[in-house]
Amino acid sequence: MAESQITIADSLPDEKPQASAAGPFAVVTSLFFFWGFITVMNDVLLPYLKESFVLSYFQAGLIQFAFFSAFFVVSLIYYLISLRGADPIQRMGYKRLILVALVICAAGCALFWPASVTTSYPFFLGALFLLATGVTLLQISANPYAAVLGKPENASARLNLAQGFNSLGTTLAPIAGGLLLYRVFASDDANSLESVHTPYLIYAGMFLALAVVVAFCKLPAIKSDQVATKATSGALGFPQLRLGMAAIFLYVGAEVAIGSYLINFISDPGVMGWAESIASVYLAYYWGGAMIGRLCGAVALRSGPSLAHKATMMVLLACGLTILVYLMTGLRFEEGQLTIQLAPLASIAPFPALVAGCLAAFAFGKGCPAKTLACFSVCLIALLVVAATTGGQVAMWAALGAGLFNSIMWSNIFTLSIDGLGEHTPQASSLLVMMIVGGALFPLLMGRSADLIGVRLSFLVPVISYFYIGFFGLWNAKRLASKRGATA
Repeated sequence: MAESQITIADSLPDEKPQASAAGPFAVVTSLFFFWGFITVMNDVLLPYLKESFVLSYFQAGLIQFAFFSAFFVVSLIYYLISLRGADPIQRMGYKRLILVALVICAAGCALFWPASVTTSYPFFLGALFLLATGVTLLQISANPYAAVLGKPENASARLNLAQGFNSLGTTLAPIAGGLLLYRVFASDDANSLESVHTPYLIYAGMFLALAVVVAFCKLPAIKSDQVATKATSGALGFPQLRLGMAAIFLYVGAEVAIGSYLINFISDPGVMGWAESIASVYLAYYWGGAMIGRLCGAVALRSGPSLAHKATMMVLLACGLTILVYLMTGLRFEEGQLTIQLAPLASIAPFPALVAGCLAAFAFGKGCPAKTLACFSVCLIALLVVAATTGGQVAMWAALGAGLFNSIMWSNIFTLSIDGLGEHTPQASSLLVMMIVGGALFPLLMGRSADLIGVRLSFLVPVISYFYIGFFGLWNAKRLASKRGATA
C-alpha cells in the first residue's frame, strides 16, 4: 500500500521557521469566511439581475451555472495536470497559489464595473466564472493547508473551526449584500446597474487587501511526502465513492437552488409578498441555520463525551447562535446610519422551534453519521413539501428551515464516501470536489420549473435529491454495520 503523509517543513525557502501556527491559521481562516461570503452573494445578486435584465427564472439560473460550473472545469483541469506529475501546489507552494487565487477573485469582482457600464448580462456571467475560478483555487489550496497547520490530532478541530467561519460568511452575506444593493447604493433609476458594480469593486479591494496580508504573512511551507500512484481510476472502484459522488452532486445542487430562489419564494404573493429588500434579510436564517447545524453537528457526531455533556453543549451552542442570527437580521442602514431594528420575537418564534427539531433529529441519529444523514434527509423532504404546498408564514419558515438540515450533509457524505479508500483518498477527494458542479445545473432545472409551474411548486424539485441522499445514508449504515460485524 502506498503511503501518504503531509508534514510542515521548517519554513518557506525565503522565510524563517515559525514559532506558532496561530497567526497563519487566522489568516487562512479568513479565506474561508471570504469565499463563503462571496459565494452566497449570488443569492442576492440573482433577483437583482433578474429584475434589471427582465430575465426568466431559467435565464437567472445561469448566474449559479456560470459560478458553479467553474468548480468542475477548474478542478478537472487541476486533476488532469496533477495526473501528469505537475501538481500546481507541489510546484508553486500553497502560499503562492493562494495569492494567485485572491488576485483572480479580485479581477472577477472588478469586471462587474465594465459589465454594468456595457449593460451586458453575458459579461456579468463571464465575471462570475472568473470569480469562481479564484474561489475554486482557494478551496483546493486552503482546505488541506488548514488541516496541516498545527498538531495532526487537532486537524479536524481546525477544519471545523474554519468551516464555522465559512458559515458565518454565508450568514452575513445576505444581510450585507442586501443592504449594499438595495439600500446603500440603491439607485432611483430602475435600469441602473450602479448598485451592483460599486459593492463588487469594494469586494475586489477587499480581496486585494487580503492578498497583501497573505503576501506579508510568513506562512509555514507545507512539504508533502505523498507517494504518487499511476493508478488513475482506482478510487472509482469503490461503490461508496461512486454513490457518494452522486450524493454530493445532488446535495450541492439542492442547497444552492433553494438558496437561489428563496428571496423570490418569500416575495411571492402566495407566501409573504414582501419586497425583495426585506426578503433578503430573512435569507440569513437559511444560511445561519446551516451554521447552527454545522457547529452542533461537530458536537453530536464527536465520539468520547457523554450524552449529557453533548446535549448541554449543543443546547448552549444552539441558543447562543440563534440569538446571534436574530441580532444580525436586525441590522439596518438607513439615512447613513447603521441601526438595529429587531423583529418582534413572536414573528420569529418558528425558527427556535426548527432549531429544537434539528437537535431532536441529531438525537435520533445517535451520533452515527450515516443514520443522521438519513434522518436529516427525511426532515428536508417534509419541509420542502410543506413549503411548496402551503403559504404564508408556514411556507416561509419551512423553506428557511432547510438550511438547518442541510448543515451536516457535505461533511457526512464526504467522510462516508472516502471511508476505507486508503491511498486512493486524495484522488477520491478531487472527484468529490468536481461534483460541486451540481450547484451549476440544479438552479437551471429549478428555474425552468419555476417558469412552468411557479416558484412555490418548484421547491418540490430538490425533494428528489434528498430521497437519494436518504438512501445513501441507509446504504452506508448497512455497509458499516456489516463491516463492524466482519471485524468483530
